[in-house]
Amino acid sequence: MIYDFRKEKTYGYTTGSAAAAGAYAALYFLKFNKKLEYVKIENNKGDILIIPIEKIEKIDKNIAKATVKKFAGKDIDITNGIDIIVEVELKKGKREVIIRGGSGVGTVTKEGLQVPVGEKAINPKPKKMIIRNLLTLLDNDEKVIVTISIPKGEELAKKTLNPKLGIVGGLSILGTTGIVKPMSNEAYKKSLVPQIDIALKKGYKSLIFTPGNIGERYAKKLFNVDEDRIIQVSNFWDFMLDKAEEKCVKEILIFGHAGKIVKLAGGIYNTHSKIADARNEILTAYSSLFLDKDDLKKILYANTTEEIIKILKGRNRLEDIFNIIAKRVVERAEDRWNIKFSCIIIDMKGNILGKYVRDSFKSFGYIQ
Repeated sequence: MIYDFRKEKTYGYTTGSAAAAGAYAALYFLKFNKKLEYVKIENNKGDILIIPIEKIEKIDKNIAKATVKKFAGKDIDITNGIDIIVEVELKKGKREVIIRGGSGVGTVTKEGLQVPVGEKAINPKPKKMIIRNLLTLLDNDEKVIVTISIPKGEELAKKTLNPKLGIVGGLSILGTTGIVKPMSNEAYKKSLVPQIDIALKKGYKSLIFTPGNIGERYAKKLFNVDEDRIIQVSNFWDFMLDKAEEKCVKEILIFGHAGKIVKLAGGIYNTHSKIADARNEILTAYSSLFLDKDDLKKILYANTTEEIIKILKGRNRLEDIFNIIAKRVVERAEDRWNIKFSCIIIDMKGNILGKYVRDSFKSFGYIQ
């Protein structure tokens, strides 16, 4: 297929594709003294990507750099519109492409990722793509050194999972196909998986799964564990639990705020509100074991989970109801995955509402 990003408004291209395009444009300028307004590069599947070039300039006789603006199409992407700057140096020598990371490209500090510890976070597929395209321009006695920089990389990386994954000082150069598909969660889901790989590389087989930053913050307060045992799954419980089973994780504590975790008791494993929002219905069903009709109606039509928590607390049934929900979360999960589960449900302040915790989970340093 051909993706013409001079016209394309729906699909986008990855940081890896932007780097490949910039490298190609800079090298072409050194070889043929022509500044290209756009380049045609090939991804690893053989698709053609036509990518605009923002700027090309010569630094020295054998050094040039090109700037490409990252374009995410209709996808929500923190890197959309940022500059990817690629400097290339053409030298005599064995025909090869050497790729380096400059400022704004993170450095890997934890094992378990696709890139070895100590190296810049430039993934293998983008590297392959850059090499594939630059080799078409090189003579047998030429080699090129490519340095990729992202001026806003260090600042933006703080808003990503990179710090948790042990990628410090910047963003990663990513991309499997080089193409960003709109409104697709696939790339984001895949970005969550390395958390499991890092934990397993450290020898952990029992992990804590939580929706996001709030859950992770309170998990650190409740458990005496290395933060690499705490895995953020966002809304993608089914995807991440599938990956955990595939990678032979033995035991998982499901931990987080009631608004997300109660959905799991109803067998809802994508917890985004746009997919399914049955919190009130699930809480009403479990509350029916203890409360009267008037209270159940208040719960069913409550505006927030915190409002429901207040109602249950006022009836002295908070722990009874959430303990049953926690147990049901475990039962449903164990019906589907070959993993031992425990569950702790908290409120927005980190207070435990209910729990179903196995004895084996004491290895986590659980604070009763």
